Amino acid sequence: MERANSSSLEGFILMGVSDHPQLETIFFVGILFSYLLTLFGNSAIILLFNLDARLHTPMYFFLSNLSSLDLAFTTSSVPQMLTNLWGADKTISYGGCVTQLYVFLWLGATECILLVVMAFDRFVAVCRPLHYTTIMNPRLCWLLAAIAWLGGLGNSVVQSTFTLQLPLCGHRRVDSFLCEVPAMIKLACVDTSLNEAVLNSVCTFFTAVPLSVILISYCYIAQAVLKIRSADGRRKAFNTCLSHLVVVLLFYGSAIYGYLLPAKTSKQDQGKFISLFYSVVTPMVNPLIYTLRNKEVKGALRRLLGKGREVS
Repeated sequence: MERANSSSLEGFILMGVSDHPQLETIFFVGILFSYLLTLFGNSAIILLFNLDARLHTPMYFFLSNLSSLDLAFTTSSVPQMLTNLWGADKTISYGGCVTQLYVFLWLGATECILLVVMAFDRFVAVCRPLHYTTIMNPRLCWLLAAIAWLGGLGNSVVQSTFTLQLPLCGHRRVDSFLCEVPAMIKLACVDTSLNEAVLNSVCTFFTAVPLSVILISYCYIAQAVLKIRSADGRRKAFNTCLSHLVVVLLFYGSAIYGYLLPAKTSKQDQGKFISLFYSVVTPMVNPLIYTLRNKEVKGALRRLLGKGREVS
């Protein structure tokens, strides 16, 4: 029992790419650059939503929720990654690891639900345009956002607590960049078949099922878009929906690969790099995907910059 619980006193070692020390500087620079872009891009979207009344619509309300989530998602893991990559000390305290485990899983599950909510918003906007403002009223928007955040929290409390019950027998080396469920299961010194079955079941519910629902809804959206007579209307609907679909495929694809593969049979390096992708890369590209071809966001940014010049 003393050996099983020693990790709670000593903390854990996040291995990252310590087996390839020549890559640590490259990873540090790349992750730092991605993190700064994530902070800037997502903060800009939140700022624009709050300052520009023209963006006070359901779509941008959910987009600002996604940006807030991505800011918290990356901040829960990236600062620790950078600390470990910069110096020789790769440790994280037991409390820090547990906090990261709960928060990271909470925000990841929340994004799974939120992307479904955003797909529903696009479905109503394209397929029921005359009833859009009635259906997507402020009360429903806040309710759907609350369901996403609380649903993710509930999943994290159950799944993280279940994982932390596993005896580790003094194992401290986490073969990943962060503390997350698949990596923690690998540390266990007992049979983890039940934990893997629960992980697969929960992750199927939070990834494969939502992805299927989203793809089906986009089949209906595509049919509705093709019926729009205006070329500009078709282009605007297509651009908006395509942005969301790209984000969906990036996030769900990496999450399914990282969480639905058996924890102890997935390849060592693949798992850690997939977790790096959905914790660092996806939150960075989300603002770019949503804004590069979005005239409303570009217009809001120009108006904000114009006001800044007038004040100066």
